[in-house]
Amino acid sequence: MTAAAEKAEALLRPLVGAQGCELFDIEWKGGILRVSVDREGGIDVDTLGTLSPAVSAALDESGLFPGSYTLEVSSPGLERQLRTIDHFRRFVGTTIRVKLVPDAAADEERRVEGTLTDVDDDEIVVDGQRIVHSHIDRATTVFTWGPAPKLGGPKTKKKAKA
Repeated sequence: MTAAAEKAEALLRPLVGAQGCELFDIEWKGGILRVSVDREGGIDVDTLGTLSPAVSAALDESGLFPGSYTLEVSSPGLERQLRTIDHFRRFVGTTIRVKLVPDAAADEERRVEGTLTDVDDDEIVVDGQRIVHSHIDRATTVFTWGPAPKLGGPKTKKKAKA
């Protein structure tokens, strides 16, 4: 996380928390500031509509990002990007997908998918494979859809004529 993003996180965490939400992540990249917020049961459009102008006003007043930039305030989505140790800790026991940096993948597969079973300050464990944090290029949770609905719609019983 960049220094500006860290300062924005310190500024926005209490503001977002006062709305009953959690600041999930902040990413500053290429003139775009992405602010991901969440809450128990998920986030809705009305809440995002309330938070977005409040976040924008707080950032404008702080002067952290002089000049023009694009602000995106959104949910982290179904498949969440895991960028911090706290993100990994939050999702222990769930299925994740990890892409390793090219140099780290010499002895291992470059892509790993499985259950995240352990996290410490130095590494994560996915299905028994230890992965050093600095070897992770990108990691996300994996959302699994339920079974597909049966085709043809519901069937109804016809009443017998007497």
